[in-house]
Amino acid sequence: MTTANQLDTDSRAQIKTIICDILEIEPEEMTDTSRFKEDHEADSMGAIEILSQLERAFGADIDQAELARMVNLDGVVTVVSEAVAAKSAQAG
Repeated sequence: MTTANQLDTDSRAQIKTIICDILEIEPEEMTDTSRFKEDHEADSMGAIEILSQLERAFGADIDQAELARMVNLDGVVTVVSEAVAAKSAQAG
């Protein structure tokens, strides 16, 4: 079962795949805490593209202000979890 701060393993893998595709890196190059900008040379356009793809994939709105927290895989998973939970709360 999914909680507000925890996505299932498949969703986490989907997020990682989206990020790796956009940053053009192999999944094994990314750890949960490796930083996109410092470790993987991501730029602000890449960050916006990641945000956009995640919104489409999960059907949730993510404010651009959240980009400040989306610096690594763990951060992205937390932000997406919160966005999905907020969407569920509105729908429910």
